[in-house]
Amino acid sequence: MSLTPKQKKVLEFINSFINENGMSPTFQEIKDHFNLKSLGSVVDYVNYLKKAGMIKTNNNSTRSLELVEQAEQNELIPILGSVAAGSPLEIADTHSEFISVAQSMIPAMALKNNCFALRVQGDSMIDQGIFNGDHVIIKSQVSAKNGDTVVAMIDGGATIKTFYKKSNHYELHPANSAYQPIKVNKGQDFSIKGVLVALLRKY
Repeated sequence: MSLTPKQKKVLEFINSFINENGMSPTFQEIKDHFNLKSLGSVVDYVNYLKKAGMIKTNNNSTRSLELVEQAEQNELIPILGSVAAGSPLEIADTHSEFISVAQSMIPAMALKNNCFALRVQGDSMIDQGIFNGDHVIIKSQVSAKNGDTVVAMIDGGATIKTFYKKSNHYELHPANSAYQPIKVNKGQDFSIKGVLVALLRKY
């Protein structure tokens, strides 16, 4: 079963809470974290995650959520190098390193396409939660919608930014007020390599 973006965020919150605290969050803590209207909404999310085989519950405890080990459902994604959250860098044509990513973190349609991973270098996307040293998982595609976070090649270098199409040019926007948007003029060497579908961070 595939997960919606919100269902994935709930699963990721449960996972990170357990890793940080050694116990699962209560339903109230989940409700408060996501500003949900009622505990019934939390129950709906938890029931779907249980049905999808992502979590299980122990009804004898208020902190009853447990993650289900699903190592066999991980995807090995090739790491193609680094991408700039700042000035453009290069992407390698070949790879010798992989990163293991849970299928639940990647949309089903993305798994049907080629996905690749890149290490982030720089701080131009920190307000979007993308930090130096993170790994971004990218779905290969050559087009994007306004507001998509993309990996793009500009004059031979790769960068990760938010994409916008204007009337006669493209713009790549950072998520850090210390940086200016990149304007891509007509005729400039430019291409989209893919769209962000997941983010991994090593603590």
